[in-house]
Amino acid sequence: MRAVTFHDLLKVTGARHVGGGSPVLFQGISTDSRTQVGGELFLSLSGPNFDGDAFAAGALKAGAAGALVRRADADLRLACAPIAEHPDPRRALGDLARWYRSRWVGGPDHRGVSVLGITGSCGKTSTKEILVQLLDGVCSAYGSPASFNNDIGVPLTLLRTPLHTDVCVVEMGTNAPGEIANLCRIARPNGAIITNIGDSHLAGLGSTKGVAAEKETLTIGLSAEHFCVLNADCAFTARIRAKTRARILTFGLNGDALVCARDLHFEDGATQFTLEAPGISRPLRVRAPFLGAHMVQNLLAALAAVHGLGYSIEAVLPGLARLRGAQGRMQIHRAGGLTLIDDSYNANPLSASAGVSQLAGMQGHRRRVMVVGDMLELGAAAGSRHRDLGCQVARAGIDMLVAVGQYAENVLNGAREQGLSSDRLLAWRDADGCMRDLPDLLGDGDLVFVKGSRAMGLDRLVDRLLSEQGAQHAR
Repeated sequence: MRAVTFHDLLKVTGARHVGGGSPVLFQGISTDSRTQVGGELFLSLSGPNFDGDAFAAGALKAGAAGALVRRADADLRLACAPIAEHPDPRRALGDLARWYRSRWVGGPDHRGVSVLGITGSCGKTSTKEILVQLLDGVCSAYGSPASFNNDIGVPLTLLRTPLHTDVCVVEMGTNAPGEIANLCRIARPNGAIITNIGDSHLAGLGSTKGVAAEKETLTIGLSAEHFCVLNADCAFTARIRAKTRARILTFGLNGDALVCARDLHFEDGATQFTLEAPGISRPLRVRAPFLGAHMVQNLLAALAAVHGLGYSIEAVLPGLARLRGAQGRMQIHRAGGLTLIDDSYNANPLSASAGVSQLAGMQGHRRRVMVVGDMLELGAAAGSRHRDLGCQVARAGIDMLVAVGQYAENVLNGAREQGLSSDRLLAWRDADGCMRDLPDLLGDGDLVFVKGSRAMGLDRLVDRLLSEQGAQHAR
């Protein structure tokens, strides 16, 4: 990043210089003293179970060039590096990032930078990863690290964007009204993607309509010079279209979309389909190195954004062969005779339903086993949504259903209602119990699909299955 001065920090955030050495240049921003490197500003963040101010002294010893804290003690005020106080360091981080972003437009280091915001009930990270990888062949693109998608992650993404970047792709997540509006205030996007809208974060957003109202905030501030990528297969697209001034670019698997995929065929860990898109003279048969109709939709959204940014879709298609999936998102592994699809990073009813549909369409295995963990943040709808998922698994003809978590019985009850017999149903209260017992119940030829919210820890089950099956095969 371009250096930020201590004077900049005070002016932009309203922080107070309370002690320490002379003002300096900061070469970066860190909120974690464990990863502190020389020349960075340590910005103290606190939570219910920790006080970031307590780590400021350690960050300075590790090489931080200064610190912004909520309250500096007497020892910190005597530090050699400059120290600033702010009553809300989290707010200060956002203000600093907003100011930093403002210097990109027409500035000496960034000329015409496009900031593209991505939101949706699922697919945000995969779409971001696909888009950044595709753009790599035609421009300099940077995307949010991991899932940096809240009022800490978005500012850090902006502040860590390399110099001379052409496109910065920013994930925007939410679980309460007003959060995306704040992220837009910070990032000032001039393009947007909404991957889809479904039942996610209902505990904070109340209903699917509440989800739509929050997600569409990303598009409302866009001007007629900007563009917005929308899912033609989503029931809320017409509503969003009516509320934004931006140019609309649609993608989809059904109906009339600008970027469209037809005749999907899944085989050997890949998806083939016929692509129709601007700049392609005739429908083109392409191959993408991942499984799932929902993953194809993520790809289509990325291709529509490529077009919206002014680049040629045809020019980026050779990059399809180089695409790599994000960790824990539809990753296919083979260990011994076991085939494992790891989609354990996150889950909500929309993404879980897509996973069941994908597993149902995969043939040629001894058994198809669906492992589902709790889908979190669904509020009062949690019980019914988990029961609905169990019903779908049974109707899809899945051979075995494994449910993990507080709502495991809701899932199994739904499956029983649709006729799945008890000898094909298993449940554990937590991932530890499932990790202990499930490996012994699986064998060569089984296809296992693992899906659950991140907090359920099913990624550890994936690691255990791969380790045990690999060891058994070696013996």
